[in-house]
Amino acid sequence: MVLTSIPGVSERMAHRMTEHFGSEQAVMDTLVSGDIARLAEVEGLSAKRALSMARELAGDGGQFLATKEARRLHQELIQHLQSFAAFAASKERMGLLMPVQDPEPRRRMVGAAMELDSDWLLQQAKAWQGLRRLKEKQERYERVVVSPEPLEHLKKHCRVLQPGEKESWKDYTVFKTVTWLGPGAPMEAPDGWLVLGSSPDPALILPERTIDWFAHNRATLELVCDLVEAEQRGELPDNEAVLPLREALRSLTSLPEAMGNLSDGSAIEEVTRVKDELWGKVKALETEVNEQVEQAMNDAKMALSGAELLEALADGSAFQRKLRDATGHVIQEAMQQAREQLAAFLQPVSLRCPFDLFTGSWPAKVDRQTIDGIDAALDSKLKAETTGHLVTVARQLGPLKVACERAVTRIIETDTWLALARWAHTDRCTMPALVNHGIWLEEGRHLLLGVDPDPVTYGLGSAAEQPDQQSLALLTGANSGGKTTLLECLAHASILAHMGLPVPARSARIGHVDALHILAKAGGTQSAGALEQTLVELATVVSDPTPKLILADELEAITEPGAGARIIAGMLLAAEAQPKTTMMLVTHLAPAILEATGRDDLRVDGIEASGLGEDLELLVDRTPKRNHLARSTPELIVKRLVEKSNGHAKALFADILDMFANAP
Repeated sequence: MVLTSIPGVSERMAHRMTEHFGSEQAVMDTLVSGDIARLAEVEGLSAKRALSMARELAGDGGQFLATKEARRLHQELIQHLQSFAAFAASKERMGLLMPVQDPEPRRRMVGAAMELDSDWLLQQAKAWQGLRRLKEKQERYERVVVSPEPLEHLKKHCRVLQPGEKESWKDYTVFKTVTWLGPGAPMEAPDGWLVLGSSPDPALILPERTIDWFAHNRATLELVCDLVEAEQRGELPDNEAVLPLREALRSLTSLPEAMGNLSDGSAIEEVTRVKDELWGKVKALETEVNEQVEQAMNDAKMALSGAELLEALADGSAFQRKLRDATGHVIQEAMQQAREQLAAFLQPVSLRCPFDLFTGSWPAKVDRQTIDGIDAALDSKLKAETTGHLVTVARQLGPLKVACERAVTRIIETDTWLALARWAHTDRCTMPALVNHGIWLEEGRHLLLGVDPDPVTYGLGSAAEQPDQQSLALLTGANSGGKTTLLECLAHASILAHMGLPVPARSARIGHVDALHILAKAGGTQSAGALEQTLVELATVVSDPTPKLILADELEAITEPGAGARIIAGMLLAAEAQPKTTMMLVTHLAPAILEATGRDDLRVDGIEASGLGEDLELLVDRTPKRNHLARSTPELIVKRLVEKSNGHAKALFADILDMFANAP
């Protein structure tokens, strides 16, 4: 099982995931897509663990980010990059961006996206912000599927029955909606039935579910329709980063029309309307006939001769016949008008109006049995129209489902490249050259300071400019001068380059390494046991011959300054002995370290504060001076305190400042 090859995935967890998604390939596709929320639906799999698994699959197994501090900086970078995603799904996928062994495919796609027009990139971010991942609707349907096969995958969505040897289709007429598969089907399907044969289109077996999938995902699929039409109009750019999406859209040319038919249930709506209004309509016609006849009779006159009057007195039935003859045309005319109105009412649904609409009694009454017949005909027609519409739409949409899923996956992938291009334009990034050794940034900038930082040009190893190609350097200088910021800037550049992404600099050369070790500033003097553990870890790192970049921040804080300088000196010499190691160490103990090494040729760079500005802020040149031991800032800070303080404190700080001035 491939899943168990992912670190930390047991056979039991692999089985759970496969059972949840239906197949191992579906699990792998979900891991690659970065749908962490869906992965976390698996019993016993947390979102954090799901993300870790997806990253293991996407990257180098975490080998490059060799320390906790390196992983922290990587996560901060990812969060910054994710802010340029158009929608949540691509944001999730960007969370899988890890350093990789071969960054070239990613460099090619991001580089292509960076060539796209920045205005178009922003337009797509707005147009795509409503996209969501496609979801299955968890619904159970009234339809009963009768099949000689068990169809286990459908049983959570509807009843699936297997007919017995002595059963026929007539035994299933108790169900309103039935899909009959295989032999034994009726010659003429009852209303609401589907007879599909032995090799049916899967989309038609349960057409309600097929249609519901498209309806449930309508907002995203409407966006896909917009892209299909844009591709047909030639509006999508001819760019490598967009090409996979364009290819996916070409198989969906019929989707816009099919989605239009999804809501085109006009015939069903019309039959439903007529059925709902039928009894109200005939009762209104009944009242209208009676009122019309009554009004006509109020205006009628019948002249009788004396002989006719005597005849009426002698034979009452004869008089009634004469009365009916005189008034019958009024009643017949009113009833005929009522029939014509009902015929017009039924005409949109193609039903004939029966002649015997009224009973023979007076006042006029509609024949209930006749109207019940019309209602039953409408009910049958509604079932037929509904079934026909379901089949028609499901037949159109069903074959497009897989292509829709592929297109949405491509949109998510494409927005990942477009988001990275939006970020690169915003933060003025450039694709670095990948070299064998060292690191060099021209006007490099820290990404996450919240301000537009001063650019810094700096490098180490063979990637750097002459004469700065030493593999090791000590970085000294002013407090708050930017030493840690430069360290993080170099770390950002190395992480981004190994992910195949551009870096925030005018230009850059980044050496390939197997691991990035960022050794953060210690929190204080360590106990004997903790110090021993730290020294073992440091020794393991600096003596390892594999290609690596080490960025260390004030390691001397692990113990007292004198001992710290000697320990660091030993670590530096060990690192220098590894030709594939590049190392920069931020320190305040450069003179003591140099003395402990017994060397005068180790590179020492300095970031120095030149003074105080008008507002008493430190004036610092953020670019280190090569081979320069920079003075620290305590003297300038004390000078600032002299200016800002009052009373006894001001006098004390002035005395301390004199001590700096008189120091040898």
